[in-house]
Amino acid sequence: MAAAGTPTATDATPVSGSTDGSVSTADTGLGSAVPQVTAVAPATTSAVTRGVPWTFMLLAGIAALTVGLFGVTAAVYAGVVLINAVFMVFFLRHVAFAAAAARWAQRDLFETPDLAVEYSPNVTVLVACHNEEAVVASLVRGLVALHYSRSRLEVILVDDGSSDRTGELLDQHTAGLRHFTVIHRPAGEGGGKSGALNTALEQARGEIIVIFDADHIPRRNVIGRLVRHFNDPRVGAVQGRCIVRNSVHSTLARSIAIDYFSGYLVNEYGRQALFAMPAYGGANCAIRAESLRRLGGWNPNSVTEDTDITMRLALAGERVRYDISAVDTEEGATTLDRFVKQRYRWARGHQQVWRDYRRCVWESNFLSPIEKIETTLFLLVYHVPVFCAVTILLTMLRLYGVGPHVSVFEMLPLASLLFAGPFCELAVGLLVGRAPRRAAWSVAWMTPLFVVFMFVCTRAWIDGVLGREYAWVKTKRSQWNALGGREDGELG
Repeated sequence: MAAAGTPTATDATPVSGSTDGSVSTADTGLGSAVPQVTAVAPATTSAVTRGVPWTFMLLAGIAALTVGLFGVTAAVYAGVVLINAVFMVFFLRHVAFAAAAARWAQRDLFETPDLAVEYSPNVTVLVACHNEEAVVASLVRGLVALHYSRSRLEVILVDDGSSDRTGELLDQHTAGLRHFTVIHRPAGEGGGKSGALNTALEQARGEIIVIFDADHIPRRNVIGRLVRHFNDPRVGAVQGRCIVRNSVHSTLARSIAIDYFSGYLVNEYGRQALFAMPAYGGANCAIRAESLRRLGGWNPNSVTEDTDITMRLALAGERVRYDISAVDTEEGATTLDRFVKQRYRWARGHQQVWRDYRRCVWESNFLSPIEKIETTLFLLVYHVPVFCAVTILLTMLRLYGVGPHVSVFEMLPLASLLFAGPFCELAVGLLVGRAPRRAAWSVAWMTPLFVVFMFVCTRAWIDGVLGREYAWVKTKRSQWNALGGREDGELG
């Protein structure tokens, strides 16, 4: 919906000979050209700086040519029709996902019995922690409570150059826990979350790598539910379901919790049910260690390492699965400033992945035509709000007399296409998740929240196209006590 220097060349397994920190195209030996993350020199940074400023000139050229050939009125009308067509495609996609979730998701959530699976591989849990003193206690307690054989489980926590008491608290809370290891990564090593996880990967001994974010508290059975899918050799990664636990903290957190109902119970479930192509989400997820190392680890040049891994796995012919019953809880953003910063990072990284992999999707020998279409739509998700901003611009031009006259009746179908699909997903998510009735009132906040999101995505797109420098930024945690269900004034 969910990455400044980089590690040295010895911190990750090189996939190709490049050492310039770029994402290069290498032959995996599997029959298709797949962008591979290469080892990088210490001097480079993981900031997103690969811009394509010629995009503005191209769009301006197309607009000027259209106006010159057909006139302003026809050009504006053509733009409106094109954007409406995009909205229609995504509207149908929303409805299809909602229908799939309404038909099957509730059965998988509440009626499917537990499966007895003999497959119990060695598992390494990785958590990157940067200035996470507010959540260390709840994190460690949740990991200690995991129901999985201790002889087959190791947990590696990385204090990633924290300037607060994170490292001290990690040592304190894991003292005496033999299957826990704390790595203290010096400040300035770079790579953000990806760099920290790559450092931990060097020491990981498990066949399966499970990743949580520091604010996550997994349910006790989550490891078994995630790893059972790897009994199928075609599976490269598995994504679980995340729930916002601090929805009572603020109206914004409550709205984000509802959005998660839609994202995990409808959107992610729909991609699994209809296309068998869910996304690897970066937390409460698992990935085969062999596959991860073959890909060169997490991409330190991406601020959304999860979307980047999703694409590299798909282009390498491996599958991602989604387990709706593998649940953990996380902390939702409680202020608008935190929400904007988090969504900006998601949009900036996702849009960069589109620029990095769009061509490879259509050149892939592993994806069917339908899968290529769905993957393209998935990569364009954070561009749809940009189209919405363009629609507002075109509407304003028409209201001021540029182009054909705009009427209320003409705006109704546009509004229905723009909002009906997402609200359909929200409604089905609330029903499938059996959310309390009062949660429905928070749906009213989704429209102004989407307007904010629209401008955030548009700014991210402009910055990305211009190649403005941007590095991974952690979302600041509230001091919500996940163990006691309250907000603490001071950290103990």
